[in-house]
Amino acid sequence: MPITTHELSRLRIAVREHRPDAPTRRVLLVHGNVSTSVFFEPLIEALPDTWHIVAPDLRGFGATEPKPIDGTRGLRDFSDDLAELCAALGWTEDVHALGWSVGGGVAMQLAIDHPGLVASLALVAPVPPRGFGGTHGPDGEPNAPDCAGSGGGTVSPDFVAAIARGDRGSALTSPRTILRTFLFNPERFTPTPEQEEAYVDAILSSRTGADHYPGDGVPSTSWPYVAPGTRGIANAFSAKYLDLRPFADIADKPRVLWLRGDKDAIVGDASLFDIAQLGKLGVVPGWPGEAKAPPQPMIAQTRALLDRYRANGGDVREVVLEGAGHTPFVEQPDRFREALVSFVMNPQDSM
Repeated sequence: MPITTHELSRLRIAVREHRPDAPTRRVLLVHGNVSTSVFFEPLIEALPDTWHIVAPDLRGFGATEPKPIDGTRGLRDFSDDLAELCAALGWTEDVHALGWSVGGGVAMQLAIDHPGLVASLALVAPVPPRGFGGTHGPDGEPNAPDCAGSGGGTVSPDFVAAIARGDRGSALTSPRTILRTFLFNPERFTPTPEQEEAYVDAILSSRTGADHYPGDGVPSTSWPYVAPGTRGIANAFSAKYLDLRPFADIADKPRVLWLRGDKDAIVGDASLFDIAQLGKLGVVPGWPGEAKAPPQPMIAQTRALLDRYRANGGDVREVVLEGAGHTPFVEQPDRFREALVSFVMNPQDSM
């Protein structure tokens, strides 16, 4: 699928785009961390031909200009980029946004900051409302005052180094192994060789370092003895800077579809990317126990937010795809497409 670019005032942004002659829906697809819009190509090809679909590469990934990421703004560097892209497209309302993983948080931030822009919001395995790592309880309270256990310093340096050197091998911490083991449920899905190479390319396109992936960290007196810095994407989705809980209270409420796989090893209540869960399993030494550093209840935290959203008058539908992992739109394309198209095309349906 060809990539085009839009020269915005904020940055030069690359997009995969399907533009029909007479569009019936405006659809924005937002990818997650350490990936690009290439993951959406099969979905774009399967969606209705009458939809105008735009799938950008976020800053720091793919073919988009790698402007620095200010972690202290939470995910607003990304959502502000997308708001300007929508304006350049002439999309001032009725946007149907889909956000996958960290992209789910970006899409929620877009809805918070730009009332009336988003008509519906599909959250696919979304980052929890207070970010990733270092929190407990349904409201996402930090385990330590400095949010130790989250941010750039908690990311595997071996994985970052593998990306930086363009590693296409199959070592334990290589992009290929992480892709095969964690992005999909390997017991139920294997990508084609062509898909796998495209997805490895996407991971390797990630800009690494303090300004990008994963960002910087600072020492902490709380386990695991590292807290968020101020730069890069992993700090942008730390509870120190990210708080999507205002989403529940926005006045202009888009309809919400929460769609996830029940075998997701990345965003789940026992995530193998949560350093507290790894501590509990003995992978990271020195874990101080459940009282001080419990594994993050990611599903419960998202559910608590969406329950508040519903209680405040919002419409929410939850769809769980049995056997799917972190990329249900790739792993179970037919079931995913059916759920998404029904959601977008039938706003009158009861949630």
